[in-house]
Amino acid sequence: MNPIQEKFQRGELSVGTFTQLGSPIAVECLGRTGLDYVLIDTEHCAVGVEFLTAAITAADAAGITPLVRINEISRSAVLQPLDYGAQGLIVPAVETVEQVAELVRYAKFPPVGNRGYCPTRDGGWGFDDESLQGTETYFARCNRETLLIPQCETRGCLEHIDEITAMEGVDGIFVGPFDLSIALGIPMQFDAPAMKEAMARILEACRRNHKMAFIFCGDADTARQRAAEGYDSVTAGLDALMLTNAYRDMVRTIWS
Repeated sequence: MNPIQEKFQRGELSVGTFTQLGSPIAVECLGRTGLDYVLIDTEHCAVGVEFLTAAITAADAAGITPLVRINEISRSAVLQPLDYGAQGLIVPAVETVEQVAELVRYAKFPPVGNRGYCPTRDGGWGFDDESLQGTETYFARCNRETLLIPQCETRGCLEHIDEITAMEGVDGIFVGPFDLSIALGIPMQFDAPAMKEAMARILEACRRNHKMAFIFCGDADTARQRAAEGYDSVTAGLDALMLTNAYRDMVRTIWS
C-alpha cells in the first residue's frame, strides 16, 4: 500500500516537503531525514523528463514516497509521471468539476478512468507481482494506491469542493494557502475570517467524503499547527529555501 495511505488509514500524520533543486542527490538526501514523501515540483520549477525519472528513482532508492506536482491538466502531464513510478499527483489551479473528471480519466485505469496502458517502470515493465497476475490486478493496485490530489487554491475549486471530494478517483485535496488567500482577495492573511472559513470548509468536505487533507506549510511551527487543526498531511517548506537558510545560519555563526 502507498505509505501515505497507510498512515491516513491509521489516523497518523504524514510529513513531506517540496524539492526544487533539480538534483536527484538532493532527493536521495531527503530520504534520510524521516520525511514520508518528497513532492517533485514541475509547476514552479523547470525540470525535464530526465530529471523527473531520476528523482523518482532516487526517492524509491532512499525509501521516500515520490509525489509529483504537474504543471497542467493534460493527458501527457498526468500519464508520464505515473508511468515513471510517481505514487501520486498534485494538480494545481483546479477550477471546475469537469477538470477533475478529466484528471480522473487520465490518472485512473478502467473501470474508474481511462488511463493509457504500457509496460513501464510503474509496473516493473510488466514483471512486478501485480502485473504478472494480470491487468485486472495491476489496474486495481494502481487505482487504489496511486494518489490523485487536486489543489484547492482557487475560488472555483472552493465553490465546488463538496462535489470534487465526493468524486470516485479523487484521493484527497491539497490546500495551497498562499494562492487561495490571493484568490479570496486577502493575500497572505491566513488568520482572516474568510480564510479560516474556507479552510474549515475544505477540511469538512474531506472528512465527510473520507478523503485525505494535505496542506503546504512554510515552516515547522505552522506544520504543527495545521496538524493540530486536523490535516492528515503537512508539506513543510522546500529544499531550496532550507538549504539557503541553513547556510545563512552557518555564515552568521562563523562571523558572530
